[in-house]
Parts: sequence; structure tokens; C-alpha cells
Amino acid sequence: MFDLKLGHVAAWIKDGGYSSVAIQLPEGLRVRAAEISDVLSRETGTDVIILGDPCYGACDLYTGYHSIAEALVHFGHSRIPSMGDDPDVLYIPADMDLDVRDAVKNALPQLGQRIGLLATVQYLRCLAQAKEVIEGEGRTALIGEGDSRVQHPGQVLGCNCTAAFSVVDDVDCFLYIGEGDFHPLAAAFSIGKPIKVLNPVTGELRSVDEARDRILRRRFAAIVSAKMATSFLVIVSSKPGQNRSELADRLVERIRAKGMKAYKAVMNELSPQSLMAYSAEVFVCTACPRIAMDDAARYDRPIITPTELDVVLGDCEWDDYVFDQITG
Repeated sequence: MFDLKLGHVAAWIKDGGYSSVAIQLPEGLRVRAAEISDVLSRETGTDVIILGDPCYGACDLYTGYHSIAEALVHFGHSRIPSMGDDPDVLYIPADMDLDVRDAVKNALPQLGQRIGLLATVQYLRCLAQAKEVIEGEGRTALIGEGDSRVQHPGQVLGCNCTAAFSVVDDVDCFLYIGEGDFHPLAAAFSIGKPIKVLNPVTGELRSVDEARDRILRRRFAAIVSAKMATSFLVIVSSKPGQNRSELADRLVERIRAKGMKAYKAVMNELSPQSLMAYSAEVFVCTACPRIAMDDAARYDRPIITPTELDVVLGDCEWDDYVFDQITG
């Protein structure tokens, strides 16, 4: 079970003298919201307010918490350093204490001699174990440093795989430790090296090649369709960790310079319903790049990323395609 470190949270609340605290949780931890509230209220006497809106990452930090509480505890993600440090906000990554040594040893026959190690924040503890096993077998294990958007070595975000880029030239392949496809796909789209996914709970080792290729085929189709458009809606997210308004301004200028119409829209929650009323033929998403990459089938028109717009406008070829990242 994920460790929510409620004893540590309670001590932080008491040390700060907070009489009210908001808690923000991703979907997977909402089931524990009542438990968290009960424990913190009992241990500290504070008033706990549960934030009910969706939360997709630390990029989705509820910066308006002071309107309802004196402090905020953000569960399930680590801090994004480039967003600054608020002393009234506490991040609890909700990690798991697992031993993956045997699973890593079993995976070695399918890995190269020089292996880059990656993980989500919940499984960063496993990287040291993996490195120990790999080097014990006479191979090389490297854990790269990300940019200022990434707090921990080896950490992969859904929008940022700079920890992989920092060692990509020195490894034959990558081993990602975590569950699901969301985070390893961020690396698989970009790094140009084989990547294997090790589920730290089940010990299963698999590839994301099929999922990556399926999504890339869809991206190619979206780009081809967008090339026929004459009007574009460039979308900016008001979420603090996804706001790329200056980039959006540059994209609007580039589209208009090509003789086409371009409009800029700012919104907090991006969905098919929120875009349905707009008449633009193509949506350009400067918010989280995974909205276009993973959820395109939900939209009734092409939705593309800034790097895909480069191909649409003829400024680069499909062969030069790169995954859009939000970097620090």
C-alpha cells in the first residue's frame, strides 16, 4: 500500500500551527480521503478540507488554497522545483517500499550491458536496488539527472523525460520501474533506445513498443488531417505547471504568418466538451502534451502539440518528429 506518511504530515501541521489544511489527491488516492481527514483531524485538531476537483500531477497544484485553508498537503506527486517553493505546501509522494532485486535479476537476460534506470516518484527507492543487482552482475547502471522540472534522479514525469536524455548516449537500453504505460511512454516517444517496463508489484517485464507505435500512427494521421486546416485554436492551460502562454503567443504568430487564422484561448480544464463550441478546425494544445497524445480519439477535430504544429506548418518533416515536453 502507498505510504501516505500521515504521522509526518500531522507533525508538519502542528509545527506550522495551522488551524485549517486543504488536501489534494489524485484519482487513485481519493478512496483514502476520508481516512486522511479523520487521522489528521484527530491528531492535530485542524479543520481538513478535501479538494474535489481532478488532480493530474504537481503541475495541477491548487495555488488558490489560501482562500479556503492556511496550508495545503498535496498527495501522490513530488514538487516541481521550477515552480518554486511555498512553505505552506507539503508534498507527499505516496511511495511504496518494495524489494525488486529478484525481479531485476530475472529481467537481465532481456537487457543490455549498459542500462539506464527510470521510475515514477512512487518507486524511486527501487532504483538503488536495481543498480545494486545490475552492477553486481558486472554490468553498468546509470541514473540520470533531470532538468529543473524534475526533483529526483531517474524520475520520469508524463511530460518530461530529461532524466533519460541526460544518459541516453551512455546506455544501450532503459529499464523503467513502475506500473502502467503513461510514464514510460513519455520516454519511449523520445529517447530512441529500447525501453523495458518492470512492474515492481507483479515482477512482470514487458515492452511498450506496441503502445508507442499505435499512438504514433494516430499522431501521423492527426498531422495529415491538420495540414488541410485554415483555422487553429491555440489552447493555454491556467494550471500553474502547464501554463505556456508565451509559447502559445509565438505559435499564433507563426500560424498567422502562414496566412491562416489563429486564436488563443485560456482554460483550466481541457475536455471535448469545453472545446465543442469553438469553430476552429484544429486545436493546438500547449497544456499537458499527453492530452493530445493519449486522448485524441475523444475529440471531434485534430488536437496537436506544438512540435506537431512544426510538421503541419512545413517547418520540419515527420521524420524529424519529437515528443513535446514541458521542461524546466
